[in-house]
Amino acid sequence: NVRYDYLQKVTTELVKSYDVIAIEDLKVKNLLGNHKLAHNIANASWATFRRLLAYKCEWYGKKLIVVAPQYTSRICSACGRKNPQFAHMKTRDWLAVRSWTCPFCQADHDRDVNASKNILARAIN
Repeated sequence: NVRYDYLQKVTTELVKSYDVIAIEDLKVKNLLGNHKLAHNIANASWATFRRLLAYKCEWYGKKLIVVAPQYTSRICSACGRKNPQFAHMKTRDWLAVRSWTCPFCQADHDRDVNASKNILARAIN
């Protein structure tokens, strides 16, 4: 109940604060197949978060844009090119990479901040 209450409050705050919200279309069921991360993913309640966000956006007349999650953290948000260093990395290896520098434009990226910029770019295009 504590987690659900927290999700209710966070989603309400987001929807009241922003007219447009963009998120990745994560396949939570597929992510739960990673046995090392499944417990943490389930505890985060991503599917519940998305469901609450969707109905509250509709309720308050706000817009929720769901974008494809492919390579959002591996594509440079500055130049738009996919980093070839990560082409053959397995997911478990990629999760250890927290920051990287684009070999094409030399922009430095935090993986999560870069992904959020790419999600926003996909949402407005």
